[in-house]
Amino acid sequence: MAGGIGSRFWPMSRTSHPKQFIDMLGIGKTLLQQTYERFLKICPQENIYVVTNDTYKDLVLKQLPDLASENILGEPVRRNTAPCIAYATYKIMQKDADANIIVAPSDHLITKEDAFVEAVHTALNFTDTHDCLLSIGIQPSRPDTGYGYIQFIENKNKADRICKVKAFTEKPDAELAKFFLHSEEFLWNSGINIWNAHSIDAAFKKYMPELHAIFSEGSTMYFTDDESNFIKEAYAQSMNISIDYGVMEKADNVYVLAADIGWTDLGTWGSQYEHSAKDNNGNAIVGNNVMTYDSHNNVVNVPKNKLVVLQGLDDYIVVESDNILLVCKKQDEQQIRQFVSDVKKNKGDKFI
Repeated sequence: MAGGIGSRFWPMSRTSHPKQFIDMLGIGKTLLQQTYERFLKICPQENIYVVTNDTYKDLVLKQLPDLASENILGEPVRRNTAPCIAYATYKIMQKDADANIIVAPSDHLITKEDAFVEAVHTALNFTDTHDCLLSIGIQPSRPDTGYGYIQFIENKNKADRICKVKAFTEKPDAELAKFFLHSEEFLWNSGINIWNAHSIDAAFKKYMPELHAIFSEGSTMYFTDDESNFIKEAYAQSMNISIDYGVMEKADNVYVLAADIGWTDLGTWGSQYEHSAKDNNGNAIVGNNVMTYDSHNNVVNVPKNKLVVLQGLDDYIVVESDNILLVCKKQDEQQIRQFVSDVKKNKGDKFI
């Protein structure tokens, strides 16, 4: 899934060039390219599909030149993850009605790739023989209010990492997040889901019958010249809803696999800070001409040729991109979405 705009990474991530197409960590590869290469270890490239907004199809082709154009699915409008997954599912089913399907965001960071591949194979073996919907869960390391949580029912055999899901909770407040962390019954929801085609088809049919009807009706049009026009009509009829709200929170055959894969959403500047190289004062700096004095634990991301001098600044985010400067306390980074909304309202779309 590569259609989001990454508003929490503003002003670096913009509507015209979102974070999945950016080398956020300065390693020479964008997040999309890293995700693509990760899945090449699991399946052949012809089995990899990228769902993105129509306006980003050329960006995907440029960054993934080896991927066939028919494997890039363009969404005419943004409708959240449920329609995105339905589109890809029913297109894939035209090639293989018995397919095992992995759904993953394109903008997450996974540092333990061997462990990730092992976890995915464990999940695929499970979904191949069980009628279920399976999520990969991550052991929480802090009471993060920006992540969704999965409550699980612990197995009698604690060596079995696949557990039945009891409940989903989306982005709790600080007190609830602390309770989740200490209860040891909750995992972070990675947004990575695995299921076989029959199970997700049945789930759509039961819990989202309108969406099932819309996209399954296109079975004769996928991989044809009629697909584009059909999808425009399909999305015009589709509601804006996530797969979690539409299916996962309602289904009774949901499981979670706890996996230590070095995962982070990389959805905020704070999460980027955790995975960036830092100087002796804990500053994570991207930029060739940044000078710091008595400044500690800051995120600094500025153009290479920009001279920046920081004095007496602790735990801040300082980002400049395309004539926009953001200075924000790290602890208040969840407010960035509100900043973006206010900028759009008061200054117009040109800054978004």
